[in-house]
Amino acid sequence: MAPKNKGKGGKNRRRGKGGRGDVKRELEFKEDGQEYGQVLKMLGQGRVELQCLDGVKRLGHIRGKMGKRVWIQIGDIVLASLRDFQDEKCDIILKYNVDEARPLKQHKEIPDNIKINETDLMGNEEGFSDDGVEFAEDGSDDEETAGNLLAPPSAAANLIKADIDDI
Repeated sequence: MAPKNKGKGGKNRRRGKGGRGDVKRELEFKEDGQEYGQVLKMLGQGRVELQCLDGVKRLGHIRGKMGKRVWIQIGDIVLASLRDFQDEKCDIILKYNVDEARPLKQHKEIPDNIKINETDLMGNEEGFSDDGVEFAEDGSDDEETAGNLLAPPSAAANLIKADIDDI
């Protein structure tokens, strides 16, 4: 019988002890030099467009510690650290989940017009947004129009005149 492989090579290095699940953490409020924001657009390369609650749109940079561990999506409420030397840029230091954002709203840290509910972000109750595209029926058969598009009338007449023996 072969010995059990307990090394850290190959697939074993990827195997962890499992996720910690939903660990309750203490609610963190903003301090001096920090601002709450909502993600408007994912720009790629660890950057997002934020609408900060002080009314300024900023370019947010996801810090390296959060990069692969915390997934940020459009509509998430985040805590951003403002830069002293660049007012239009900030660093995202914390993402609030839905259960943490609700108490922030109750403590009047974020205004009531900010939507924190996951279903509200999608547009309507079903989770689908209406893009304003409407399809109209014109009443014509698809088979008739498809037959007309395949071959022009002159080509169809030439096919009828052709004799099988000639081929």
